[in-house]
Amino acid sequence: NKDGSLNSKYQHRFHIISQPYLNTEYLGFYTSSNDPIIRNKLIRQAINMGFDRVKMIRYLRNNIGIPGIYGITPPGIPGYDATQVKGYTYQPEKARALLKQAGYANGKGLPPITVYTNPSYLDLCKFMQHQLSEIGIKINIDVSPPATLKEMVAKSKADFFRGSWIADYPDAENFLSLFYTPNKCPNGPNYTHYSNPEFDELYVKSQSVQQDSLRNLYYTRMDQLMIQDAPVIVLFYDRILRFTQK
Repeated sequence: NKDGSLNSKYQHRFHIISQPYLNTEYLGFYTSSNDPIIRNKLIRQAINMGFDRVKMIRYLRNNIGIPGIYGITPPGIPGYDATQVKGYTYQPEKARALLKQAGYANGKGLPPITVYTNPSYLDLCKFMQHQLSEIGIKINIDVSPPATLKEMVAKSKADFFRGSWIADYPDAENFLSLFYTPNKCPNGPNYTHYSNPEFDELYVKSQSVQQDSLRNLYYTRMDQLMIQDAPVIVLFYDRILRFTQK
């Protein structure tokens, strides 16, 4: 069925196993950009609040996936805590207030922002483009082949880009390493060039902690801190479906 469930006439023969894919899909901002719009945290926060992730997942992905309203760490990874890390939900009025605070009331004077993506994410970007236009944020979409986009991001030639991260190993550190200052590309996977001394201090401390509960506490604090600075827009956490015989 369109919602990922199994049609009733097949339920006696087959079943679907659904579990987290340990993959976070996001849009990233290159925070070292020469463009003051990209560097403006208020605008990045407004974009985060200006579109409905729940509706996007329901209608464009048939509810396969979890809306990205928490941090960068996906469900299924130790260190993920939906009760502690609060991301962005659809709040158009707050988004308008942030635009006004940034000096662009109703988007007046705000130049278009170009998002660089590949063909498989064009529908998601168009959905965002439409909803953001309603609060005064104009989004242009530049579509490139996956290899071209990957090279642009790695060489810091895209200020606003589609990204994703699949776990190399099941620990939140693998996702949080994307925001550690020494990992700035081309030296590492910090493609947004995010840098925050408090985040870095917590990251270093977490590496020497043996106790899982304490290390996970560091992880959630780091995740929340990064989300508040909004170098990324978390879109959704992917799920995998396995269709098997009983």
